[in-house]
Amino acid sequence: MKLNKLKFILFIAVLSMSAAKSFGQTGTIQGLITDENGIYVPGANVSLETIKKGDVTDFNGRFTIVSIPVGTYTLKVTYLGYKDITKQVVVKENETTKVILELKSGGIELDEIEFRSYSLSGQAKALNTQKNNINITNVVSTDQIGKFPDANIGDAVKRIPGITMQVDQGEARNIVIRGLSPQLNSVTLNGSRIPSAEGDNRNIQMDLIPSDMIQSIQVNKAVTPDMDADALGGAVNLVTRTAPQSFRLSATAGSGVNTITNKRILNGSFLVGDRSKDKKFGWMLSATVNDNDFGSDNVEAEWTDEFAYFDGTDEVEMEVNPYTNVFEQRTYLVQRVRRSFSANFDYQINDNNNIYFKSMYNWRDDRENRFRLEHEILDAEDIEIGDFTLTNNTPTMFPVSVVRQSKGGINNDRNKNRRLEDQRMQNYSLGGNHVAGNLKIDWMASLAKASEERLNERYAEFESEYIINSSTDSENPFYSPVDASDFNDLASFEYGEITEENQYTEEEDFNVFVNFELPADFFGKGDGFIKFGARGRFKTKYRDNNFFEYDLESAYSTLEGIPTKDYSKADFLAGSQYQAGLFASEEWLGALNLADGESVDDEFLRDNYNVEENVYAAYLMANQNLSNKLSVLAGVRLEHTTLTATGNNILDEDTLNGTTTKESTYTNILPGVHFKYDATDNTVVRFAWTNTIARPNYADITPTLDVVTGDDEIFVGNPDLEPTTSMNFDLMAETYFNNVGLLSGGLFYKKINDFIYTFQQETSSDFYGAGTTGFDVYQPLNGDDASIFGVEFAIQRKLDFLPGFLKNFSLYLNYTYLTSNANGIRNEDGDERDDLDLPNTAPNMFNGSLAYGGKKFSARVSANFSDAYVDEIGGNAFEDRYYDQQFFLDFNATFAINNNLSIYADVNNITDQPLRYYQGVSDRTMQMEYYGRRITFGLKYDLFKK
Repeated sequence: MKLNKLKFILFIAVLSMSAAKSFGQTGTIQGLITDENGIYVPGANVSLETIKKGDVTDFNGRFTIVSIPVGTYTLKVTYLGYKDITKQVVVKENETTKVILELKSGGIELDEIEFRSYSLSGQAKALNTQKNNINITNVVSTDQIGKFPDANIGDAVKRIPGITMQVDQGEARNIVIRGLSPQLNSVTLNGSRIPSAEGDNRNIQMDLIPSDMIQSIQVNKAVTPDMDADALGGAVNLVTRTAPQSFRLSATAGSGVNTITNKRILNGSFLVGDRSKDKKFGWMLSATVNDNDFGSDNVEAEWTDEFAYFDGTDEVEMEVNPYTNVFEQRTYLVQRVRRSFSANFDYQINDNNNIYFKSMYNWRDDRENRFRLEHEILDAEDIEIGDFTLTNNTPTMFPVSVVRQSKGGINNDRNKNRRLEDQRMQNYSLGGNHVAGNLKIDWMASLAKASEERLNERYAEFESEYIINSSTDSENPFYSPVDASDFNDLASFEYGEITEENQYTEEEDFNVFVNFELPADFFGKGDGFIKFGARGRFKTKYRDNNFFEYDLESAYSTLEGIPTKDYSKADFLAGSQYQAGLFASEEWLGALNLADGESVDDEFLRDNYNVEENVYAAYLMANQNLSNKLSVLAGVRLEHTTLTATGNNILDEDTLNGTTTKESTYTNILPGVHFKYDATDNTVVRFAWTNTIARPNYADITPTLDVVTGDDEIFVGNPDLEPTTSMNFDLMAETYFNNVGLLSGGLFYKKINDFIYTFQQETSSDFYGAGTTGFDVYQPLNGDDASIFGVEFAIQRKLDFLPGFLKNFSLYLNYTYLTSNANGIRNEDGDERDDLDLPNTAPNMFNGSLAYGGKKFSARVSANFSDAYVDEIGGNAFEDRYYDQQFFLDFNATFAINNNLSIYADVNNITDQPLRYYQGVSDRTMQMEYYGRRITFGLKYDLFKK
C-alpha cells in the first residue's frame, strides 16, 4: 500500500510539472478585496466587461483573471447590497498586475453596521458567495454563526435548510443532510477530509469543533466533479480563519449555568493575527476553551408483545398487548471540556505564487458518571402462576431482576472518579496557489488524525429481584415495587460484578490533491475554463478494546456494606415519579485497587478490527457560457477504491478462532452537469444532475463472525458490501434582495441503489455451527433501491419597509419537506417490507428566527424543528425504532458598549426539548432524555488596526 501511495504522489508531482509548462502571450490580473478593517470579502463578482472575463473572490478575498490581451481595462466589482466599484488597470504581456481593492460600507446600510465593528455583514458575505457559485450551495459566515447561541459547529449547521442534527448529551453531533444518514455525507476542513473517531461508522463528531474556530461553512448539496464523490446527501466544508491584511485582536470571556445541575459554564477564546510590512507573510493564532458541567435525566424502555410463564409442568407462551419488559432510569453527570487551537500562516512568494500552512488541534474531555437502575422481566421458568397479573391482556404486575449500576473511573487528576472519554482531532495542511501563464494551479497535502480513548472505565453492579407494578402509560413507562421497601433494601442487592474496560479507536487520513485550470471559450460567449486534477486519500483505521472482570464478592457481598449516595431528585426532568435511589458512590468505585482481572473476551472481540482504505481519483470538467445568461459546468470523476479489512472469528462468545482478512476493489465513474441561468442580475436558476457514492461503515465490512450462544444470536460482518450509489437531480431558484436578503425555492430527487441496512433472520439449520438452529442472525446487507423527493424553501429578509423602529427587524425562515421509499428490506421471515421510509429521512424540517438590530442593541429568537423518522429497522414493524420530532427554541442578545467591546447573553433549549425515541408507534417511548436549559453571558472584544 505504501508503494502505491508513493507512486500516486509522484504521478501528481509529474503532472504538476508538465502542466506548469503552459504559458501564453497575454497578461494576468491578480487581486485582493477587503473591507475597511482588512477582513477578506468572499463572493465578490469581479469582471472585465469589454472582454467578458472575470472571477469570483474566494474565501480569502482573492481573485485571478488570466489570458487577458494587453491593454487598459476597467475592472468592475459588484457585491450584493453595495454600490459597484471600478478601477482602471493596465495589463502587460506575460506580467501579472496586482490589484488591492477596499469595499466600503458607503452603499446600503445594514443592521450589523449599526452595532458592530464589522463593515460587511456576515449575511452579505454568505449570500454573495452563494449567489455566485455555479452549483447549489448554502453558505454561512462566522458573523452569522455568532448571531446564534451555538457553542459548536453542529449547532450552527442545523440552521441551514435541509439539515437536521442527531443530538448527544444535548449538543448537535451527527449531521443528516436532506434525510440521508450521517455516514452518507462528507465533512472537510479547508478541503481536507476530517477523520472520524467513531468506532463503528463514518460519522463526524460535529460537536468536537467549536464554532469560534470557523470562518465560514459551505454546504454543497450538488457536488461538482472536482469534489469528493462520497457525499450522497451533501458535502460540508468548514473553512478556518486566515491571516488578516492588518492587525486584528479578538477575545471572548464568558460564564453561565446549566439548569439541570445548577453548575457553572466557563468559556473563553482569543484570536490574534497580522501581516508583515511588505504584506507577504501573514499569520493568525487562535484558541478557545469551553468547560461545561452538566448532565441529563434519562428513562429507557423496551417493548414486547409476548409473555411467558411456568405452569408447574411446562412453559406457556402467549401473545399479549405491548408492555414494557425492560425499564431503565439513568442519571448522568457530565463535565465536557472542549479545547481547540489553530495556527495558520501564508506567504506570497510573488504575484503568481503563494503557499500556506493551516493547522487545527481539537481536544475534548468528557468525564461522566452514570447511575442506572435497570429492571428486566424474569425468564419464563422463574415466573409462576400467582406471580403476575394480566389486566385486559396487558401484563401489569410481574417479577423482575433489578440492577443498580454505578459507572465511573479511577481516581487521578485526569479521570477524577469519572469515565474519561478523550477525543482528539488534528489536521495539518500545506498547500499553494500558482499562476503559470494562462494556467492556474492549486495543490494541497494534508495529514489528519482522529482518536477516542477511554481508559479504566469502571462498572459496579448489585442485583436483586422483586415484583413490580408496570404503568400502562406508554408515553411515560414506569415500574414501582409492589412492596415499597424493596426499592432501597440494600441488603437484598447482592454483588453482581465489578468490571473495567479500555477502548481505543484511531483513524488517520493522508490526503493529496492537485487541480489545474485553463481558460477556454468553446462557444465564443466569453469567460470559461477547463479544469482537471487528481487526488489520493489514504486511510487507516483500527479499534483495540479489552474488558476485565474482578471477583470481589467476598469483600462486597451486598450494597449494604459499601459507601452509597442517594441520586433521587424531586425535580427529575422526566417526571417526579422517577426516583433513582441509592448507588455505590463514584469515590468508592474509583478508589478500588483492581488487579488480576479475568479477560471477558465476548465484550470486545467483535469490536476490534483493522481497515485500510485507499481512494485514487481523477476528474475533468469544463465551465462554459452558452449565452450571456446561461452557463454550464459538465464533467466526470473517476474514483478507484481498494480496501483491506481484518476482523475476528469468535466461537461460543469468547473463543478467538483466528482472524480473517478480506481485500476488495471497486471503481466508480461519476458524471455530472450543472446549469446556471441568470434570469436577472439578482435572480438565479440552477439545475444539476450528479452521481455520488457512499462507502460502507468499517464495522459492517469487517469479516467478523461472532456466535453468542448465551443469547442465541449470531453477528456476521459483510466484506462484500457494495457502496451505496445515488443519481441526483436538483432544481433551485433564488432571488436576492438589494438589502442583502434571499428568497429561494427548489426541488430535489435522489435515486439510491444498494443502500445498507441490518438484516435480521432466524437460522433454520446448523450452518454457523452445532446447535445454532433457531439463532437470530444479524448481518448488514445491501437493499435494492430507494428514492427521496424533497422541496426546499428559504427567505432571509430585513423588514426595512416597515415604519419606525420596526424596520430594524429581520426574518430568517427555511422549510424542507421530504418523502422517501425503500425497496428490498426484508423482515425476520424473509418477506419484503413495503411499509418503510428510508431510515433517517425526516419528513419536515424548519428553521426560523426573528431578529432586532439597533445601533447598540440586538436580539434574536431562533427556532429549529425536525420531524420524527425511522432510525433503526427491526425484524418487523413492531420493533422499528424512531427518532422523535424535536423543537428547539433559543434566545440571544448583544449590547455594544463601543465599537470594540460588547456584552452578550444566550439562553439555549428554552423548550427543554428531550431526546426521544419510540418503538413502532409514537406513544410507545423507548427513550426520553432531558438536558434542561443552558444560560451563558460574557464579553466580546474586537480590535482592528490598519
